[in-house]
Amino acid sequence: MEWSVNESGVLIDVAAQPAQLCVLRAAVSTWCRSAGASAGEADQISLAVDEAAANVIRHGYTDGSGRIRLKAWRASGRVCVVLEDDAPQVPLDEIAPRPLSDVRPGGLGVHFIRTTMEEATWSHRPEGGMQLTMSLPLASLVGPSGAGADAAQEAQCDD
Repeated sequence: MEWSVNESGVLIDVAAQPAQLCVLRAAVSTWCRSAGASAGEADQISLAVDEAAANVIRHGYTDGSGRIRLKAWRASGRVCVVLEDDAPQVPLDEIAPRPLSDVRPGGLGVHFIRTTMEEATWSHRPEGGMQLTMSLPLASLVGPSGAGADAAQEAQCDD
């Protein structure tokens, strides 16, 4: 495992193993709090990261091997997160939550990601694997008009 956490962001490269999910959650939550996120916002972001990484482990690396890379930073009053893997690419239109009327355990990761994060976009990496880019505005950094302290900057989380 390789990782770096500081005030500018967090970089983590971990084995795609279930035991590493707690490492990702703890690092993301701790960094989010230091970046100005409320406890609730840090929980939301950590949940989205956990669900996304769990999906990579369960559905991407079916042989139990592989890596997950995470980068998180703050930009334009929001927390931006990119999760990458080298697993086989899946058609983007197949990344969808199951119907909520289908009551059974599991299968809600994409639903949780989309409802906890303001933005969540999956894409194919040119070199193979998948990338998920997510963002959530931080209420403490966004004024009543919706404009962040650094609103003049682009609101998207461009890498």
